[in-house]
Amino acid sequence: MKAAVWHAAKDLRVEEVNEPNVVSSRDVKVKVKWCGICGSDLHEYLAGPIFIPTKEPHPISKDIAPVIMGHEFAGEVVAVGEDVTRVNVGDRVAIEPLLAPYADGEYKEEKYNLSPYLGFHGLSGGGGGFSEFTVVGDHMVHKLPDELSYEQGALVEPAAVALHSVRVSSLKAGDTAVVFGAGPIGLLVIEALKAGGASKIFAVELSDSRKALAEELGAHVIDPSEVDPVEEIHRLTNDGVDVAFEVTGIPAVLKQTINSTHTGGEAVIVSIWESDAPLQPNDIVIKERTVKGVIGYRNVYPAVMELMKQGYFSGEKLITKKIELDQVVEEGFEQLVADKSQVKILVKPE
Repeated sequence: MKAAVWHAAKDLRVEEVNEPNVVSSRDVKVKVKWCGICGSDLHEYLAGPIFIPTKEPHPISKDIAPVIMGHEFAGEVVAVGEDVTRVNVGDRVAIEPLLAPYADGEYKEEKYNLSPYLGFHGLSGGGGGFSEFTVVGDHMVHKLPDELSYEQGALVEPAAVALHSVRVSSLKAGDTAVVFGAGPIGLLVIEALKAGGASKIFAVELSDSRKALAEELGAHVIDPSEVDPVEEIHRLTNDGVDVAFEVTGIPAVLKQTINSTHTGGEAVIVSIWESDAPLQPNDIVIKERTVKGVIGYRNVYPAVMELMKQGYFSGEKLITKKIELDQVVEEGFEQLVADKSQVKILVKPE
């Protein structure tokens, strides 16, 4: 079968690989229907390795680069191990791709996303969604409700990042919030903030198309090329928002995110970073602000899918392009780098 294989930064190749099969009694083989290109994928493509193991095999996948990419995906179950009970052949599933210690069909740790062995199926080995078939543990599969398409299923993973970010923040119903960066995750954070009861949501973004979509989703948009976003947020609120979310990975934006909150406010860092970012501790100390980091998600897939059934995290609004696997580099990764009007590009491996 064909798969998109990461060999090094800027070296992603669509090539022939062996089709995986069920080996363990807890294995689930999935025929991938759609897989999204994630911001984390872009980081690996442009400046990796970050999560991709290149010096030693990942402790859970036992793999080392080159590895198949793709971790935002949904598909059809085509084979199961003898001890699998949560899904059957023919079921439609979304995959929770976190690699963390597991046993008997469950993750071992309550906060499994904080495991020191954290990795991702599709980044850290074990297969991936940019291939026709992949095999995962049964602890990683979630049945898709009948109301959700496979395309919508491919959005469950990034929506889980957004929902987890809001759930672990201090946001309460009626609070105000700002999202710095209206890319795919930032737009999903806006949706999660709406579901969480935020009374006013600001979005700071440069791209005209992304500004328009953020506004369509209900955010008050601020263009940082036209005004100082921190001053504008303080002007439009009671001296700052309750919670600010950093979703750009741009060093200068981190300071803006922190300073956009009021005294005692909270800044949540969602991005994965390619470089260091300057930080003035007094921005936190003198205002008694809190800065929190989040990684991945835990125990939110069912909630995400229920919210999707209510209309949140809509693929019709967020999916801007669909391509074939052979197009994944030029029409996928390179397109996302060059064209900020793209939000979520889905890849069809078959």
